[in-house]
Amino acid sequence: MESVEQGETEGARDDGGPRPEDEPGSGVVTAFGRQLKLLRVRASLERPEFGKLTGYAAQSIASFEQGRRIPPPRFIDRADEVLDAGGVLKALKEEVGRAQYPAFFRDMARLEASAVGLSVYAALAVPGLLQTTEYAKAVFQMQRPLLDDDVIEQRLEARMARQEIFTRRPAPLLSFIIEEVVLRKPIGGLATLRGQLEQILLVGQNRNVEIQVMPTDREDHAGLGGPFNLIDNAEGRRIAYTEVQDDSRLYTSAGKIRELEARYGILRSQALTPRESLDFIEELLGVK
Repeated sequence: MESVEQGETEGARDDGGPRPEDEPGSGVVTAFGRQLKLLRVRASLERPEFGKLTGYAAQSIASFEQGRRIPPPRFIDRADEVLDAGGVLKALKEEVGRAQYPAFFRDMARLEASAVGLSVYAALAVPGLLQTTEYAKAVFQMQRPLLDDDVIEQRLEARMARQEIFTRRPAPLLSFIIEEVVLRKPIGGLATLRGQLEQILLVGQNRNVEIQVMPTDREDHAGLGGPFNLIDNAEGRRIAYTEVQDDSRLYTSAGKIRELEARYGILRSQALTPRESLDFIEELLGVK
């Protein structure tokens, strides 16, 4: 569950439904699987033997080859070495990696991966970048229609991989504004919520991260239009991202960007300061 809002923009998806090439079983995932099988057969390796060399069960190898499961980056690297593929499999790693995400989020994932700055306003759930494994799994399990267990595990792994942004160097500047109600929702249960609040406190200690809480009792509130993200890239360009009901929009027009920049600035002034926000979370945890 990422930021959500609806609108019109340059570069937005122009249809409301999933595209065939977006899901496991077709597109780049199927192409990778066919290439993998050709290379394995050429190397005269049966699936169990190949699985032992790469650290995966024969059933997983079959799923990768048949395009039913998206292979993780570490498998692709190891398979390329074991099969002496000369980089053929590694060359597909980025595209296969993007397929880990639901179709509506892939453009945002690509921009986020190279962002030098990110501003996130969250009103429905804890932002994906801050989620613990337990909290994220609970979010995925609540989706309707229900997701298959394999899809949940795949998306969980992808979401956790995104958190490498916190250790990236040079460090990007990250700002989060989170509604108080989000910090009180016991998604996954009270123990999961407690672990999530502790995670937010931990991340908030990083010098390149600012986390602010928007109190529920604020009479003035600039975020009633819904959640949104602002992304700063290395070329000095700012892009906005919104999402609702598995449909997303990227905004690049100067007018829309200025509007959302102004809205985010007002939200920051209305929310608790970063220090006050961490104190507030500590109070929720009962440690203050």
